[in-house]
Amino acid sequence: MGNRRKARELALQMLFQIDISGHRAEEVFTTFFASHKFKPEVVEFAKRIVKGSVEHREEMDRLISTTTENWKMDRMATVDRNILRIAVYEFLYEETVPKKVAINEALEIAKKYSTAESVQFINGVLDGIKKRLEKQPALNPHSGEKKRNNPTFSEEKDD
Repeated sequence: MGNRRKARELALQMLFQIDISGHRAEEVFTTFFASHKFKPEVVEFAKRIVKGSVEHREEMDRLISTTTENWKMDRMATVDRNILRIAVYEFLYEETVPKKVAINEALEIAKKYSTAESVQFINGVLDGIKKRLEKQPALNPHSGEKKRNNPTFSEEKDD
């Protein structure tokens, strides 16, 4: 398993713990990394994903929920919700990660930690978000513009 895949899986585990326990990211880091030893680059990327996912959760959840049909964030399985958050974080804030790679990684992680139905659901949601970002260049991380707190975000769904 590559370092980035391992970091994504660790990020998923920590985001799951944050969702379930309500603890802050720093508290989870302290307990998680006290009992596990990983390469520094794995720890760095995992922490960046978790911090970014927590910091931009509202924006990312809005993008996810406006792309899904008949699914509210709180109705999604915790694992699936956090897999989506990781991929969307990478779409928006990790400019070196191509969207296709982020989708593929999310699907591989979903195959390991979720159900076959969830893999299909996650694929559909991420493909829809990818298409929306391509249609709205101001939200596209490769447009050169920063997306943080972008007030021009359209909440309309694609047909």
